[in-house]
Amino acid sequence: MQKMIGVSFKKNGRVEYFDAGNFQINKNITVITETEKGIQFGKVVTPIIETKSKKKLNKIIRIATKEDYEKHKQNIKDAKEALINCRKIIKKQNLNMNVLDAMYTFDRDQLIFRFISDSRVDFRDLAKELASHYHTRIELRQVGVRDKAQEVGGVGSCGRALCCAKFLKNFDSVSINMAKNQNLSLNPNKINGVCGRLLCCLKYENNEYKNCRKCLPDIGDTVKIKEGKGKVVNLDILKKVYMVELEDGSIVEVKNEGCPSNS
Repeated sequence: MQKMIGVSFKKNGRVEYFDAGNFQINKNITVITETEKGIQFGKVVTPIIETKSKKKLNKIIRIATKEDYEKHKQNIKDAKEALINCRKIIKKQNLNMNVLDAMYTFDRDQLIFRFISDSRVDFRDLAKELASHYHTRIELRQVGVRDKAQEVGGVGSCGRALCCAKFLKNFDSVSINMAKNQNLSLNPNKINGVCGRLLCCLKYENNEYKNCRKCLPDIGDTVKIKEGKGKVVNLDILKKVYMVELEDGSIVEVKNEGCPSNS
């Protein structure tokens, strides 16, 4: 059995899972971890979970000490000052970019800036100036509006915290066809998230809707049923039911028994 534990690097931030190794760690303990971004300081937000999964996880290096915590606080303070300075340099160089945040890795091996821009940006001179000032490796990472929503957080139209801010690690491709498959209104106010892009959750049940729609007609199709000929005026996709308006104006509910079963 593999022991893993959930760690968050920001308040109410996304939870990432790590190999707990032989550590006996409780919730709310702070730890030093290996991550894709380098060595990081985080807070344990789950109990130890035993799993049969063989997926390779990054490791907990150690339980954080008081000195680690003080270093972490200093890193946050210095990163905020670096963000202000970076924005000044961007203004001086007249670059078309908006820097969202700055972050030091715990060991200060990297200073990472995330920015959004409507176009590609030549930031080589900016990187050189930042590197000469901070004497560490500079990473300027262009992100999209979804990443900004993930960073800022918020509440979606469903009334729950944004998926991207809570648990999504990667942004899957979402298309307008997913909304059409689910017979949703194509009103942007209904199918777009706070970032202005299509809702990530449109993808969650898309395969099931596609499966159920295979044997259902589209709204507006003319069909022939035992009661007569008519036009499809409504669908209940998951129930595999469609409504047909006959030539005499009556409405008939039709259940397509040939539809594949829900899985």
